[in-house]
Amino acid sequence: MLKAPRPGTVKTRLAKSVGAVEATAIYRNLVERQLNAMPPSWSIAVHFAPADALEEMHGWIGEARESDFFAQPDGDLGRRMHDAVFQHLSAGANAVALIGGDCPGLDAVILENAEAQLSASDVVIIPAVDGGYVCLMTRTSAPELFTGIDWSTDRVLTQTLNAAKSAGLAVVVLEPLEDVDDLESLERSGFRPRL
Repeated sequence: MLKAPRPGTVKTRLAKSVGAVEATAIYRNLVERQLNAMPPSWSIAVHFAPADALEEMHGWIGEARESDFFAQPDGDLGRRMHDAVFQHLSAGANAVALIGGDCPGLDAVILENAEAQLSASDVVIIPAVDGGYVCLMTRTSAPELFTGIDWSTDRVLTQTLNAAKSAGLAVVVLEPLEDVDDLESLERSGFRPRL
């Protein structure tokens, strides 16, 4: 789940400290690192916004790895994530992992561990330190996981877990990781972007 790397539209909280151009460069670094840290056996689908950014996205990361590109639909983040999950499960995928590009600690070992945990559950979540999550992996397209969530708040994880419980889904929660939203979280993460 990615945004086109346009100054002023990505990492806006980080941009308040470092400026929009530098924040965009950091975002690009984070996403490129994440693409290179994916398990080699996984298929990657890039769900991007805004919808007019296909050429831009393909020019940026199309050569980084064989990927499929899909414009995100209108609606809140929950609707867009549910659309991606439903699309791939309906097309025959056994599971879908929703991942952004802003968690420098998320690597192939952690993702493969999450995949292994999914064999005995419906959902695996890798929380973010700030109360959200950096990865949600699922074998079900249950809309409850993405409905009624206060996105971009510290309530996301709790609300998602409550929704999963209400839906009767078995969930595994792994160790939290730092995602980069602002200068403080960038510094805590230890990530050193190439600027």
